[in-house]
Amino acid sequence: MLTRWDPFQEMINLHRAVDRPFDNVITDREWAQPTLWSLAVDVVENKDEFVVKTSVPGISPEDLDVSYSNDTLTIKGEIKSKNEVKEKRYHLRERRYVSFIRSLNLPAKIKGDAIDASCQNGVLILCLPKAEEVKPKRIAIKAADQNMIEGKLKSK
Repeated sequence: MLTRWDPFQEMINLHRAVDRPFDNVITDREWAQPTLWSLAVDVVENKDEFVVKTSVPGISPEDLDVSYSNDTLTIKGEIKSKNEVKEKRYHLRERRYVSFIRSLNLPAKIKGDAIDASCQNGVLILCLPKAEEVKPKRIAIKAADQNMIEGKLKSK
C-alpha cells in the first residue's frame, strides 16, 4: 500500500517532536517570579446591601487592601514567602509568593463610607450598603372614594 506524502503534516510532526521535551519544564527563575492569582468572589444582593465573600486562606488582614471608587470595588493582596530554604533541596514546591487584584463593577450605587469589612476563618466578608436613592421604595396606593356621584342628563 502506498501512502501519499504530505509535507505540511511532516512539518507539524517535526514541530511536535521538537517541542515535546520542553512541555513540562519549569526553570528556577519561574519559581522566583510572582504569580498573578485569580480571586474567586461571591456577590449576593439583598434589599439593603450587597454582600461580597471571597476566600483568602493564609492571608492576614494587614496584607489585604480593599477600596471603593467610581462604583468599582477593588480587592488587592499578596502572599509573601516567609522562610526560604537555601541549604536544602526542594522536592516539591507549590506554595509561593502570589499577588492578586480583583475589581468588581457593582450594578447600583453604594454608600462608600459605610462599607463593613471583616475576615473570619480565611473568608473576607464585605457588606456594602446601597445608597438611599437606589433602594426600592414602596408606593402606597390610595383607595378610590367609595361614594360615586351619578349624573343625570337633562332632556330637551
